[in-house]
Amino acid sequence: MSSIYWINGPIIKSKDVDNFIMSEMVYVGKKGLLGEVIGIDSDFVTIQVYESTTSMKVGESIKHTGNPLSVELGPGLLGSIYDGIGRPLINLKETYGSYLDVGQTMRTLDADKKWSVTYKVANKDVVKRGDVIASIQETGSIEHRFLAQIDGVIASECVSGEFTIEDVLVSFESGESFTMSSMWAIRHERPVKSRIDAKVPLITGQRVIDTCFPIVKGGSAAIPGGFGAGKTMLQHQFAKWCDADIIVYIGCGERGNEMAQVLEEFSSLVDPKTGRTLMERTILIANTSNMPVAAREASIYTGITFAEYYRDMGYHVAVMADSTSRWAEALRELSGRLEEMPAEEGFPAYLASRLAAFYERSSFVETLGGEVGSISIIGAISPQGADFSEPVTQNTQRFIGSFWALDKNLAYVRHFPSVNYNQSYSEYLPQLQNWYDENLGEEFLIHRQDLLSILNEETSLMEIVKLIGQDVLADRQRLTIEMGRVIRVGYLQQNAFHEYDSSVSLAKQAAMLKLMIYTYKECQKVLAQSIPMSSILATRIFDDLVSLKYNVDEDLSKFDAYYTKVDSLLASIE
Repeated sequence: MSSIYWINGPIIKSKDVDNFIMSEMVYVGKKGLLGEVIGIDSDFVTIQVYESTTSMKVGESIKHTGNPLSVELGPGLLGSIYDGIGRPLINLKETYGSYLDVGQTMRTLDADKKWSVTYKVANKDVVKRGDVIASIQETGSIEHRFLAQIDGVIASECVSGEFTIEDVLVSFESGESFTMSSMWAIRHERPVKSRIDAKVPLITGQRVIDTCFPIVKGGSAAIPGGFGAGKTMLQHQFAKWCDADIIVYIGCGERGNEMAQVLEEFSSLVDPKTGRTLMERTILIANTSNMPVAAREASIYTGITFAEYYRDMGYHVAVMADSTSRWAEALRELSGRLEEMPAEEGFPAYLASRLAAFYERSSFVETLGGEVGSISIIGAISPQGADFSEPVTQNTQRFIGSFWALDKNLAYVRHFPSVNYNQSYSEYLPQLQNWYDENLGEEFLIHRQDLLSILNEETSLMEIVKLIGQDVLADRQRLTIEMGRVIRVGYLQQNAFHEYDSSVSLAKQAAMLKLMIYTYKECQKVLAQSIPMSSILATRIFDDLVSLKYNVDEDLSKFDAYYTKVDSLLASIE
């Protein structure tokens, strides 16, 4: 029996070097706290423990499992909330109360609940790994598909009925049998048949993202921003409105009240896709700032493993990680306790490789069963002092395709989402061009470029205005500034609490953008006739464009009246 020799916070050491294997999952001390072997040398074995080691003593025993750190996968994950190592928090509360002691644990899935299983195969059928062998209706909106884990010939009778996750689901002639639950090592990516070039956008309903800086299904994005810039609220909007089938929301080191807000909101929100509660297709991972720091480091791997499990069934999954900065701080604390040589700002030298390993698990794939599934990762970053030159932000930029920089100044003036259009970018536009052309028309990307050009020119002109005022500008320049205001306030800014404006379809976005660019070009024609800008402003045409988002729902035929109004107002100018 191995024993503890040395304790330093969540890091412990043992002298029984020959009894351990690297990355092994172990149970430490009298209370059996979960730990993972993270280092072995000639003298000591180093283990990180995922709960508080307060009151633990030297000499207490360490129990071996021989397996890597793993989580249980199976029906019942959706609609639940777990901590960073996969323990069901609601069930723990019901069993032990609101205040948990160390060592109080419970398996991830409910072993007593019975599920109505429908088989897709029969006795003597030949199946390959990844084929669907049975299914259940896990929630009102998601069908849970059980996949064959090996190639073989079915030996069981496969009679549909009520089963628990402990019952044998299927047996093979080779002698192997499987239940509805399985274990998977969280630091290892699940296998797929092949990766596919992602050419379909993940539609978020947020105009500044979908129009200006899109992300593909199977892509990755980062949301850096200082305190109060709106990172968490923007991720909430993505989770509510994006067109992913399943949401995995990872609260990594964030405030507990924010996770409580997510749980309360998602339970009450109606999913626009199904008409049922949003929690039915959501998994929450809560490892808040007051929870053990080692479990915070493991939480993002737990979340991405849950996501891969549903991706393999052929679903499109969106993972929200809030925030990777707190996860990186956990790495830094653990690295310091391990007495490793620090790199920039005290972060470990392997920060970049860990970030790469996480974001590279985003994927658009053909599964082993021939289905198409994806995982899109959107990670929030909380740089201290909103300094985007700090290591986490800089290293993250190397591995993501969309960068949505939040501006605290925009947040201060209540402009949400506070995405800074000068600092943000998307590298996915080339691979999305065909999709946009086929679904929105070739003019959409042209209008998008016009929009960005207006904003860039407005930014340059505002530098002049700040110095010497707007009166010195030519009318065409004043038109650009006014149109820039219309785009910023009437298009890029969204009201998360408005019925029409909280989430906007791509078709409506394209229609709004087309009307704004049309108005801009028509105003240029008017100015070319030597009519002053003041006459155009007197028509209040731009105020109509700003209020457009609140006055028109998804009925695009209503835009025809706006074109008629623009033409008549401009024609009436003398």
